[in-house]
Amino acid sequence: MPPVNTRNRPYDMRTILLASVATLLALQASADSIKVCYDKAKTQSDTNVCAGFELDVADKDLNSVYQEILRNYKDDKKFLDNIKAAQQAWLKWRDAEIKAIYPEGYDPVVYGSSIRSCWNQQVAALTRDRTQQLRKWVEGGEEGDVCSGSMPIKE
Repeated sequence: MPPVNTRNRPYDMRTILLASVATLLALQASADSIKVCYDKAKTQSDTNVCAGFELDVADKDLNSVYQEILRNYKDDKKFLDNIKAAQQAWLKWRDAEIKAIYPEGYDPVVYGSSIRSCWNQQVAALTRDRTQQLRKWVEGGEEGDVCSGSMPIKE
C-alpha cells in the first residue's frame, strides 16, 4: 500500500468555512476602518497616519495567514523549510520592489510630502498580494487540480 499523502488531505469543510468567514469579517472591519480613516483625513499628516494603519492591517493579515500555514504544516519539515525560504525571498523582493518604485528612498524632498503615505500604500498593496498567494495553503485548491502540489484539497 502506498504511503498516505497527508499534505493533500482534505480539510474539514467547517474548518475552512469558519476560517474564511472569520478572515473576511476581520478584513471587512479593517477595510471599513481604513476607509473611515481616509474619509476623515483632512491633512497630509492625517493621510500618512491612515496609510500607516493600512499597512499595519495588511501586515497583521499576512502574519496571521503565514502563522496558520506554519501550524497546519508543523509536521512537514521539508515544506516548512521551503515556505520559510520563499517568505524570506518575498520580503527581499518586496524591499527591492519598493526601492525600484522610489529609487531615491523615503525622501520628501524628492517625492513630496505624500511619500510616507504613498510608500505605506505601496507596501500594503504588495503585502495584500502576498497574503492572497499564501491563502491557497490555508483554503486549499479544487478537487482534480493536478498541479496543486503541497496545497490541501477542499472537501
